[in-house]
Amino acid sequence: MQTIRRCLRFSTKSRIQVGFFLSAMSSQVQKPIDFVKAPSRGPTPPPAGQTAESGFTLHYVSGDLFSCPEVESLAHCISEDCRMGAGIAVMFRKTFKRVDDLKKQAKKPGQCAVLKSNQRFIYYLVTKKKAYQKPTYSHLEESLEDMKAHCVSNGVTRISMPRIGCGLDRLKWDKVSGILEKVFENTNISITVYSLPEKEHTKVMKEFIRR
Repeated sequence: MQTIRRCLRFSTKSRIQVGFFLSAMSSQVQKPIDFVKAPSRGPTPPPAGQTAESGFTLHYVSGDLFSCPEVESLAHCISEDCRMGAGIAVMFRKTFKRVDDLKKQAKKPGQCAVLKSNQRFIYYLVTKKKAYQKPTYSHLEESLEDMKAHCVSNGVTRISMPRIGCGLDRLKWDKVSGILEKVFENTNISITVYSLPEKEHTKVMKEFIRR
């Protein structure tokens, strides 16, 4: 009889201990973890001062520069002394005149003088000090930067020009065109480059020289 009572006491004590153990375990159960989804990132914005997409275009035309639409601005290279006594600069001087107005602007190599003609601007890229000197690529690039700033400020989006610096000034067009693309790549400015059509007798002479 005593043995049965001991067994019953042991059984009751065990049940109590098991109950306490289960209660303790349930109080320590952690709440489910809430996983927060990181916000998705959109496309990386362009650097300050740049547009996401460029609207710049560079076109080539064979023909007379002065036959371009009158809504397009014009650009060419000059010296600081504003001589404009040779090459296409002569045509600019005769067509738009106002040389004294250009001189009053007192632009230096690496800058750009500007005249207003009706509804368009005429840009004079100052690439050297004296007319008999040769320009540098750095002065050309600086003058183009100056012209670009004026274009952006005045809403100019179309410019026609000759192969600037590559006539009597003897710069290389592959380098000049690279500078144009570098300067205007983040603008919506369209540049049309005019070249005079090659005369037939010039083609014959070149063919004769190759032979």
